[in-house]
Amino acid sequence: MFLDNFLFIGLPYIAIIIFIVGTVYRYRATKFNYSSLSSQFLEGKKLFWGSVPFHWGIIALFFGHLIAFLIPRGVLAWNSHPLRLLVIEVGAFIFGLTVLFGLSMLIYRRLTNQRLSRVTSPMDWTVEGLLLLQVILGLWVAYEFRWGSSWFAATLTPYLRSLFILQPEITAVSAMPLVVKLHIAFAFVIFAMIPFSRLVHVLVYPLHYLWRPYQRVLWNWDKSRIRHPDTQWTKESPRNT
Repeated sequence: MFLDNFLFIGLPYIAIIIFIVGTVYRYRATKFNYSSLSSQFLEGKKLFWGSVPFHWGIIALFFGHLIAFLIPRGVLAWNSHPLRLLVIEVGAFIFGLTVLFGLSMLIYRRLTNQRLSRVTSPMDWTVEGLLLLQVILGLWVAYEFRWGSSWFAATLTPYLRSLFILQPEITAVSAMPLVVKLHIAFAFVIFAMIPFSRLVHVLVYPLHYLWRPYQRVLWNWDKSRIRHPDTQWTKESPRNT
């Protein structure tokens, strides 16, 4: 089928080419802009409750998928015991809900804070929308088509490996339900967008942010007034209190 050939053969290779070319271009053009452009100084409380759950959850899910790809036989051997299979499935679903909660908080934060809205680009909204859709699809797949760690290792791992050896085999993946196909396709789309969005910071291993000490910001003026979205910008320094 033409659509399956495009989604599972054409799209992956297009995404890889865009990722490589875009990464090289951005590094050469704006190498000092490899960051997520933190907005912590504009608002911090909602950022904590959004960023921390999102990052911990997404890292856990990423390594879970990576392990199923690298050592599928080990995953299948682990899942041969019903209790262990149940533990990994429930754990993955909880991490998925954690990502959904964190991402929802980040989106809510940008929607409700005028200062953040002013520094939010169309690419930011596009990426956050795609991530939200991807997480919802992933939770749908996990709930509706259970024991995904096993069928991922048995079905998707051979497909992904066939892409790397330039001999794509899509027979098994083409027979999967539509929601699974969409989940796979959106993963390739998001991968292609990494060099052109805030997601590029994943390439510089920002894992130390998860356990670094909190930054202490000492305010010498009324921070509630300075941070208020209706406060006008001024070139003069705020008056100390």
